[in-house]
Amino acid sequence: MKRLAATAAILLTVPCAVAQSMELTKADDREGRFVSEERFTGTVFLTPVFGPNMNNIRSSEVTFLAGARTAWHSHPGGQQLVITSGTGWTQVRGGERVVMKVGDVIWCPPDVDHWHGATDKTSMTHLAIFPNAEGSGVDWKDHVSDVDYLGE
Repeated sequence: MKRLAATAAILLTVPCAVAQSMELTKADDREGRFVSEERFTGTVFLTPVFGPNMNNIRSSEVTFLAGARTAWHSHPGGQQLVITSGTGWTQVRGGERVVMKVGDVIWCPPDVDHWHGATDKTSMTHLAIFPNAEGSGVDWKDHVSDVDYLGE
């Protein structure tokens, strides 16, 4: 009986000994901003998701209004996109334009030129996740032409 009581006492104190804390950031506390026309076409709103506690992993929730898109760019460490709302397009330079819908996950390997954004008629929101590799997370390039954007 003494051993049972001792075991129960140990088991009840273990959660306290290993208890840890979490940090909650409320959605209303994540300040977003409209992005630069140097790197985007159209109206795009970006809200950081990860703070400095994620070391070298960066993430943003990015909302593109209809007709909005990134410029051509690449990521030294690659990029993962998770489509959370709407419908969009993405394209690798020299490749076919691809439709992205809610729930789709897109992986773009390191150093591959690509763009992504909303379609010409619908908005689209995605989570963009990528490492801050080689001192930078993104290598921005030229704007996407209307011909490439519209797939003409």
